[in-house]
Amino acid sequence: MRITIFMTIFLIVFALISFYVSKRFISKLDINTRYKKYFNIFLVINFIGIIGYIIGRYYANIPNTIYFLFSLPIGVLFLLFCTAVIYDISRVTIEKIPLKSTRRKFFKKSLDIFSLIGAVALSGRALYEARFVKIEKVNIKLKNLQQPYKIVQLSDIHIGGLIDEKFIGDIVSRVNNLQPDMVVITGDLIDIKINSAKKALKEFTNIESIYGTYFIVGNHEYFHGIEEIITTMKSLGIMVLENENVYIGEKGKGFNLAGVYDVFGYRANRYKPDIKKALQNKIDNSPTILLAHQPKFIDEVKQGVDLMLSGHTHGGQLYPFRFLVAIVQPYIEGLHQHNENLQIYVNKGTGFWGPPMRLGATSEITEITIQP
Repeated sequence: MRITIFMTIFLIVFALISFYVSKRFISKLDINTRYKKYFNIFLVINFIGIIGYIIGRYYANIPNTIYFLFSLPIGVLFLLFCTAVIYDISRVTIEKIPLKSTRRKFFKKSLDIFSLIGAVALSGRALYEARFVKIEKVNIKLKNLQQPYKIVQLSDIHIGGLIDEKFIGDIVSRVNNLQPDMVVITGDLIDIKINSAKKALKEFTNIESIYGTYFIVGNHEYFHGIEEIITTMKSLGIMVLENENVYIGEKGKGFNLAGVYDVFGYRANRYKPDIKKALQNKIDNSPTILLAHQPKFIDEVKQGVDLMLSGHTHGGQLYPFRFLVAIVQPYIEGLHQHNENLQIYVNKGTGFWGPPMRLGATSEITEITIQP
């Protein structure tokens, strides 16, 4: 039910965006009316593709080739919308500036051409960037740590559609090549019904590390049966941190690893994050790393944590979207010193949500070396 409501709102928003692109971009172009009609037909077909994406993602099984085609329209429309907004502002500016009619016509024609070329070029670039998952190497110093550890962080994989067992198998192979001491998955791992994700999830049993694999839920797990997801992950030998902590390494030489439920639990009124419970009985003379899916949870961390590992933001995924993410999240990507005692690292996401497109925010596997 919650997914149906979300998807209905999602489709309404994209219908309004399509309408804006048609009225404020396509209709203002100085081109033949016939071509404007073709562009509008493209918008309609593009929107039908978005509907197909929703059906294929959440309600029906379709071949990956078709699913790939259905997944593109979301990214294409978003980049068209960004282009349309810039075009709209520029066009109005040209109209307001006192210019000779010939010069105004020249600038308007140039704007039309560059806007169309720009929209196509950005879409192509976004498709290209999404093909690669980058290894980000980060060194982080922690007080009271006695020896270095290598942690590999995965986040926001969003299993479903194009993110299948082959994709996960490739990720696992790359993780193993890094020879980690442990692996953490910071939420939004699954974005389909659990029965459809089990083949892909099984690939995680092939991860090789000294201290195992640890998982926390993200907001998307709440949409697809969080109870069953947690149970399934545990059955695969993956430790799920549910407002709790464990000690990693030899006592006195290791660190506390804590994990909390996602802040979406407040809205869902179940599986709520509890930082106090998560830090109970931890070893105080060792550093503490907290796994929390959304960076904004850092506002609830008052003391007792040295490093927080998060995801959720996708680094904006498509660059203009980065500015919207910044409205609700204090950090979007990378390592930050939050205060004197607390650092945070935000993973840009190992997979993607929606279109297989990224612009200015590459997918990542994070190799974190914590050291004294």
